[in-house]
Amino acid sequence: MSSFTTIEDVCDLVTDGTHYTPKNVGLGIPFLTVKDVTDVELDFTNCSFISDADYQIAKLGNSAPQKGDVLFSKDGTVGKVHIVNTDKPFAVLSSLAILRPNKKLIESQYLGNVLRLPLVLDDALKRKTGSAIRRIILADLKRVRFPLPSLEEQRRIAEILDRAEELRSKRREAIAQLDTLTQAIFIEMFGNPVTNAMGWEIQPFGKLVINKDSKRKPVKEENRTKQEKIYPYYGAIGIIDYVDHFLFEGTNLLIEEDGMNLVTRNKPIALIAQGKYWVNNHAHVVCEKEKINLNYLCHYLNYQDISNFVTGIDQKKLNRTNLDQIPVILPPLPLQREFAKRVEAVEKLKAAHRATLSEFDALFYSLQHRAFRGEL
Repeated sequence: MSSFTTIEDVCDLVTDGTHYTPKNVGLGIPFLTVKDVTDVELDFTNCSFISDADYQIAKLGNSAPQKGDVLFSKDGTVGKVHIVNTDKPFAVLSSLAILRPNKKLIESQYLGNVLRLPLVLDDALKRKTGSAIRRIILADLKRVRFPLPSLEEQRRIAEILDRAEELRSKRREAIAQLDTLTQAIFIEMFGNPVTNAMGWEIQPFGKLVINKDSKRKPVKEENRTKQEKIYPYYGAIGIIDYVDHFLFEGTNLLIEEDGMNLVTRNKPIALIAQGKYWVNNHAHVVCEKEKINLNYLCHYLNYQDISNFVTGIDQKKLNRTNLDQIPVILPPLPLQREFAKRVEAVEKLKAAHRATLSEFDALFYSLQHRAFRGEL
């Protein structure tokens, strides 16, 4: 039977990142926030970069993680966990907690896995405070409790979970490769949309579609919480909730209207919505005219550089006037439809991989529960 412990009891260091944001100098030492951290990777490409002098200050303040540390997001998006497996120097903002395990008591892999356990995460989430930004303060994080078996048992549990995670990772990689395949098919059929080497006709976006923005309507979060979760509620870059009514029916193209993703392009800016759904005022809604296929247009926008049409400094925006001016190359409609068929085949493969990934997810969570109940 495992005894229970707390984060404070098994870590040599429980702290967080800097409580100020150093100047982004463009080149230098990576400076990460919650958005730059996932379970599987640290984004050292799209993050800020600070000077060596600012990094040294952060390091002196224990805000520079080391290999073997466990990062835990405690502000805003609470509960992201990452086990640092790199010697690369970097610093983090205070939204990330830095947990340095005592190697005589606990393995980094075990601590990372146990912090992803729903029961443990629930314990942490119950300690969230604040009204504007939800957060866990360090004092409460230190008191989060979890089971602590022997080091040998920790290693055995970590090995089992790592094998299960490897299956999930490979499936995610397969899905990502299929995304790349779709882009390759586009380039093969239509060429580079920037150079238009095939000499296709070009027309402005606004002449190719019927705009339905006037039908959009935002619903406050407090009102959505009172509704039955029936129909998808779309925001700037996808489904953000579900509601009990719908505004749109059928197939439409949604394009992000505002947000930093218009510049960073970490996610697609355009997607196809089908069925019955609601769209708020952060995504443009259009349907096709006779010269264009929505699937083709969707992928065209996602592969095209639209930075010249995005305005704003702190708040990036693609207003309707600028959206309508984006030039679109127009291959023959039968060729566009052939592309759509190929994309549909790829999407079916992706759906199969996602279904398998869901099964692996269920397996992983089952193993987690069994491991920490001492049943493995």
